[in-house]
Amino acid sequence: MLRIVIFLALAVSQGGAYKVLGLFPHPGQSHFHFFQPVLKGLVDAGHEVTVVSHFPEKSPPPNYIDIPLEGMMSLSDSVSFELFEYRPGFGHFMEFFMLYTWGKEACANALNSTAIQTVLDSKVQYDLILVEQFNSDCMLGIAHQLNAPFIGLSSCPLMPWHYERVGNPTLPAYVPALFMGYTERMDFSQRLANWITVQSFKALYSWFNDAAANKLLRERFGEGAIPDVRELQQRTSMMFVNQHYSLSGAKPLSPAVLEIGGIHIRDFKPLDADLQQLLDTADHGVIYISWGSMIRAETLPGEKRDAILKALGKLKQRVIWKWENETLPNQPSNVHIRKWLPQREILCHPKVRVFMSHGGLLGSSEAAYCGVPVVATPMYGDQYNNAAALANRGMGVVLAYENITADSVYEALRKVLEPEAMENAKRVSFSYRNRPISPLESAVWWCEHVAATGGVPLAQSYSSELPWYSYHQFDVYIVTITFLVIYHACWIWLLKRVCCRGVSGFSDEKMKRN
Repeated sequence: MLRIVIFLALAVSQGGAYKVLGLFPHPGQSHFHFFQPVLKGLVDAGHEVTVVSHFPEKSPPPNYIDIPLEGMMSLSDSVSFELFEYRPGFGHFMEFFMLYTWGKEACANALNSTAIQTVLDSKVQYDLILVEQFNSDCMLGIAHQLNAPFIGLSSCPLMPWHYERVGNPTLPAYVPALFMGYTERMDFSQRLANWITVQSFKALYSWFNDAAANKLLRERFGEGAIPDVRELQQRTSMMFVNQHYSLSGAKPLSPAVLEIGGIHIRDFKPLDADLQQLLDTADHGVIYISWGSMIRAETLPGEKRDAILKALGKLKQRVIWKWENETLPNQPSNVHIRKWLPQREILCHPKVRVFMSHGGLLGSSEAAYCGVPVVATPMYGDQYNNAAALANRGMGVVLAYENITADSVYEALRKVLEPEAMENAKRVSFSYRNRPISPLESAVWWCEHVAATGGVPLAQSYSSELPWYSYHQFDVYIVTITFLVIYHACWIWLLKRVCCRGVSGFSDEKMKRN
């Protein structure tokens, strides 16, 4: 019945506006929080938006059609701290294969879903497709079937396998890979590790993720029906990325890459009376603690939990902690817990002095927007780079999970409570907030421009068509080095002939005749 209703809604949609399709097969709720403002912004601009995702709207606005995906659990409050008890030096490679597994499962689930079948059966000619580009590109096969230009959305900065598809240069000399926890100020060993990681991940993504996507698309549509996803990747019109230079650092970006970091920071709501009073009456300020939407704080090992509480108990600041249980063992009198908290509204309250976090990008962006120093304990993925960026801007301290003790927590909090950290945070906040145009307005304008131009062809870089040896100028280097070697060899040969002939010219016979 639901499928029939959706089909009819698609068939009778009004004319005069762009028809936009969103494809979001990954079940990560924090990812969708970044995409949702773009979708709703397009609806507010008068366009018709159809969304395939795991997160249907409870009360969708007019012209917003949800086609929900089923069959996968949402990645919310699903990760235990036990997962991070052992983290080897090559842990980022283990994370890559975890992403690969998630991507393959999400791709298989989406391709064989009634949601995708409904979209294909509707025969709607979409003007634009928005698709998450994260750990699988199999949804590009759907974009190919629908013959529409598409924009890639990334809830994190560009990943190593994203650069080439939008003609963006890969510069591991000072642009850190997403998983490394480096800033642009890398020493030689870090640059070497960064280069190895970038090149390895690009190759691994092609060997594993692209191969899996191709296999699943062949199984779904038949042999030869869909081009290789590596070819489809090069058709990406643009990429919208969750970053802004004020926090992540300056990077060279092609016209096909748009920074819209902080787009989710809008629609602030009033705090409830109890929470408002808790914040307003904190004479010495507030420390806010949250480990994000995926990690369950209550799974924190007792030893580390007690170490954090011991450090917090030494401080005069009031502490508000997102804690999933009703009780918190050994809870100091200045610590208050709640199962859920409105993070944006809390961070922008003038009494908040410190944000203690796992370094997730949404939370880090909100801290940058609100101008709040951060103690970041990164756990996986882009959190290492987010934490490093906060520290690099002078508004954060990185506290490794393995190093959590009462003394280390107290020292980290003491450092970010200093006036200098707050001054740096306010400086970042000023640049993060003050832009010529809001991220949402920019995203909507570019969506309309891509739809109007059929894929914004004038912004496409020729670099994506170059073979690898031409892109890296290896052929130029080889010819230049060969020429220099031959050139110098000729001069050496000539000098040897001249010198040898000159010496032999002064033989004894000639000297006697003279």
